[in-house]
Parts: sequence; C-alpha cells; structure tokens
Amino acid sequence: MKYEIKTTFYNSVSKFIVIFSVTLFAQDSTETEKDKWEWSWEIDEVEQWLYFGKKMPTISLLYGITDVSDESISDPLSDANLLELQLGHTKRKTSRYAENILKFNFKYLFLSYISSELTGGSENQNELNFRNWRFGFAGSNGYGYKLGKAAIILYSSYSYDWTKVDFTDTADNESDQITLDRFEDGIRFGTSNAGGIKIVATSLISLDVNYQRSIVFERHLFWKWAGSAVIEALANGLLDAFIKEIFKSSHQAGPIVNFLLKNALAYGIYELRQGEMNWPFSSTPPLSFDSFRFGVAFTF
Repeated sequence: MKYEIKTTFYNSVSKFIVIFSVTLFAQDSTETEKDKWEWSWEIDEVEQWLYFGKKMPTISLLYGITDVSDESISDPLSDANLLELQLGHTKRKTSRYAENILKFNFKYLFLSYISSELTGGSENQNELNFRNWRFGFAGSNGYGYKLGKAAIILYSSYSYDWTKVDFTDTADNESDQITLDRFEDGIRFGTSNAGGIKIVATSLISLDVNYQRSIVFERHLFWKWAGSAVIEALANGLLDAFIKEIFKSSHQAGPIVNFLLKNALAYGIYELRQGEMNWPFSSTPPLSFDSFRFGVAFTF
C-alpha cells in the first residue's frame, strides 16, 4: 500500500513538472519582441553596476597633450604629454530604441605617465617641470550609430585616480614651494571626466579621440569629497531620466543629446572645482590636468 502511494505521488509530481515546462515553453515562444527588449534592457541596467561582466577583452593605447594648472601657484607650470595603457572589457549591443543605435560600455584599469619630458623638446627653465605616474579604474558609457559593420560612438567617462606627483624644479617663492611639497608628499587621490568619439573600424580595431579633465587633491577630505560626489551623482541621475525621455521621443537624436548633456554637466562641475576641489564645500584648489588625447583600441 505504501509503495502504491509513493508511486502515485512521484507520477503526479512528474506530470506536474512536464506540464509546467510545456506551459513555460509555450509562453516563451509567444513572447513579443518588445518583451525581449524590455528584459534585455533590465539585465543591461544591472550589469552597469558590475565591474566586469561577460564582455569582450580590450586593450587601449592613448597619447595626449596636457595643460596643467593650479590657481594657488603663481609660478607657471609647463605643458606635458601623456601616454596611457587601458586594460578592460567592452560591451557593445543594439539598444532597445532602434536597430541602428548602439549602446556602449567599457570598464577598465589604466596606467598613465604624464611628463614635461615627453613634449620632445628641452625642458623650459622658466616653468615648473614635472613627471607624474597615475593609475586607477574607470568606466565609459555612451551610444552610437551603426554604419554597416562599422560604428561611431559618442561617450562620456569617469574615473578614480591615484597620482604620484614629482616636480623636477623648485618654485621661485616659498609659498608655491610649500604647495608643491604637499602634492609631492605621497600618492594623491583624484578624479577625471572625459568626453570622446570612438570610431569602430572593424570588430577588432577602433580609433579614439577624447578630451579629459582631471583633478588631483592636495589632501583627501573624505566627507567633503563624498558630499560633492553625491551632488554630482544626483545631477547625473536627473539628467539620465531626462535623456531617456529624449530617446523615447526621438531615437536618432538620443546619442547626440546624451553626449552633449553628460559632458556639459561634467565640464561645468569641474570648472566649479577649479577654485575649491570639494565644491561647494570650502577647500583648497586642486592640481588640474586638461588633456586632448587620441589612440587606438583592440577589442577581442
């Protein structure tokens, strides 16, 4: 009797699993394209918070021309050039808005060298020359347009940086030298924003042109920095909501509007931080780097 009850129970469970599987398969087979896009988009939004996901390995090499400034230093700082190596993962996929609009995401680690020596000429004796090593992690996001197998991508990026500053000259006055010494004393934290255009020539090679603004903090005052970062994050959140409305209303204008608004906000915030590194909170001016960069990326 017990055996018959067990057999009946197992048969019932087996039948339920088979019926449930068939029903689920039938529901999947009738899923609309819109439903698939919605699900794909939700997964993509979650992946934005992950540092590495299932993405294509990427190596990027950049060369740049850099202008350095600090509002608290009266002596002029020399121009410099930049070399940078980026290692990370890229994800490119068709957006949910239109078949010809591409969504782009690149998460990476980087190492860069910025030096007056890389300008190719002799160092300027009337300016403060320097050499910097910088490393950190960053993310680039944006949209672009498919052009057959090629594409043009408009993006913005944000990074957290750690910089070892080394001035090779001594300032003319004591006040400037004290400021230089405070930057040189250890590895300094900072942040960067960049806006650029990436031309995907083939599935392997893409060309990159961008403009980057970076600041190096004299001292990392965590709570003031966090307060400033929260204000920036809130502004970006409101901007994201507005940009999504643009995409829904005008698909083809979305990538351009996203590029212009995102980078305009970043530029404005960095202008406000030129005088106070933790704007709007009282703080000293940062060491600022403005770089025009171009390079090539290999996506495997």
